[in-house]
Amino acid sequence: MNIQAVFIDRDGTIGGSDKVIYPREFELFPNVADSIQHLKDSGILIFSFTNQPGISKGEATVEDFEKELIEFGFNKVYICPHQHNEGCNCRKPSTGMLIKGAEENNIKIAECVVIGDRWTDMVAANEAGCIKILVKTGSGTEAYNKYINSEFYDHWGEVKPDYIAENINDAVKWSMTN
Repeated sequence: MNIQAVFIDRDGTIGGSDKVIYPREFELFPNVADSIQHLKDSGILIFSFTNQPGISKGEATVEDFEKELIEFGFNKVYICPHQHNEGCNCRKPSTGMLIKGAEENNIKIAECVVIGDRWTDMVAANEAGCIKILVKTGSGTEAYNKYINSEFYDHWGEVKPDYIAENINDAVKWSMTN
């Protein structure tokens, strides 16, 4: 597989927990920085794509998240600052951040990997035509259990991850060898 870029969710995927932890308090899981660097050393673009509704509530700023994620090694950061009910096209499970990232960086969306811990990450990736990796960290175990127990319905139930990873490091290793 020829990977041009990897879109990685933030909370529960690269660190933190299944809850939002704002910049300056957020900690990466072990070896995540090494995994990000490994991807970059292979010439793969690394993008963060994350829903952060606390921004629209004034609890943090886009700049706070961008600064943190760039320091973690991401090439670019795509953030949805909106609430669930605002009807934007960027909030996952919508594909807005993925499409924008592909267009801005002149890459083929089908040659992109999405790594996340929530089913909304998998649905966005599926709708955009990306390779889908679900990690079991954060909310990932809960999403995985719902998936294997066929608890997702309609088009959400049709989504099938390409790989189920124990964590982000496992996901990166799989994406580099397949």
